[in-house]
Amino acid sequence: MTANQTQLPPTEPAVVPAEKPLWRNRNYNILWIARTLSDAGFNASTMAFPLLVLAVTGSPATAGLVSGASAAAQLLAGLPAGTLVDRWSRKAIMLGCEAARALALIVLIGAVWTKTVTVWHMVAVAAVLGVCNALFDPAEEASLPHVVPESQLATAVSMNGARGAIGHLAGTSVSGALFGVKRVLPFLADLMTHLISFFLLLFVRLPKPERATAEDAPPANFRREMLEGLKWVWGHRLIRVTAVCAIALNFLFQVLYLVIVVVAKSNGVPSAQIGLMAAMFGVGGLLGAIVAPKLYHRLGPRTSVLLVFWAMAALTPVTLTTDNGLIMGLVLAGIAFLAPTANTAISTYQLLTTPDELRGRLGGVIGLCAGVSSALGPAVGGILMELTGETPAIWVCTVGVAILAATVTISPTLRGFREE
Repeated sequence: MTANQTQLPPTEPAVVPAEKPLWRNRNYNILWIARTLSDAGFNASTMAFPLLVLAVTGSPATAGLVSGASAAAQLLAGLPAGTLVDRWSRKAIMLGCEAARALALIVLIGAVWTKTVTVWHMVAVAAVLGVCNALFDPAEEASLPHVVPESQLATAVSMNGARGAIGHLAGTSVSGALFGVKRVLPFLADLMTHLISFFLLLFVRLPKPERATAEDAPPANFRREMLEGLKWVWGHRLIRVTAVCAIALNFLFQVLYLVIVVVAKSNGVPSAQIGLMAAMFGVGGLLGAIVAPKLYHRLGPRTSVLLVFWAMAALTPVTLTTDNGLIMGLVLAGIAFLAPTANTAISTYQLLTTPDELRGRLGGVIGLCAGVSSALGPAVGGILMELTGETPAIWVCTVGVAILAATVTISPTLRGFREE
């Protein structure tokens, strides 16, 4: 064990799943379908919340308050949730989250149906959904190595990326239409997805949490355990660097997406084409997730990460040469296409390297950082355009991405980031 790794108490060896095609892996398929349904329902509600607030109050500021409640709750709960995931049964956590989501949505649906819904109803429900996401996501991710053999983990991670894209596209695409028919329908659809997910998760088989058996093991302490997760991420050099790469990648996506969309609008691109750009971005990510396993095994971890940074630097300036929404959409799709391969490389390494008793805390730390970068990205993009103008903002983004790509390329730590 290297000096920069945290000393951990001994545990019993984990059960290694039998190797078989993923489509025949019962436990993996249950987790995949349950999470896809949950994601689709959550995105439907997320899309419908501001529409409901505007219909009830007519206040954009209040709509922002409700929309932000879920994200804020998820961020605040991130680190404690990761610690709880390492303490409790991960299956029980996922079941509890789906039950809590369902109960919260039943309350909201009843209030909307009887026309007694208030802003605080919506804020409370949004916060419950955010906290449940903070718990459910690391519990499901930490369970993956228990249901998929190591040789198939990269494929499973990339298929989980495709699952996220499918859930996002399905949820957002139907939410507006359902809301137009009746305000309660998007939330009713969300409720149904969580009820079905709860039922499916009853049948997943996961091992009980492993615990240290040494007699001199220190007594449980929530704060110490939470700090142990932070120390693990910071103390393991390659874990730390790959985490920074993932966070930087997410942040840059958020900045670039906003800048490119605003530039398109200013150049007179019709709203229909801007909608098409967003759809192409999503489809690019979905297709990229489907081919990510092959690209990852062909390119290797380090090249997978480097390629997406350099592709962003090369493709972003193309938006300065055209006011065609289709071409801009292709640029976004090209960037999104390579991101799942990089995420597969990073997530697979992190899952394989992190001890099982710390995987929940790893997920909590990464989720917290990703949430902060997602929130800051659009804000930084907007400020950048205010300060420099739209065209200079594209160049600032391009130069910034190129500098980051060069830094990642020459990083001595990432030179050792290779497939075992």
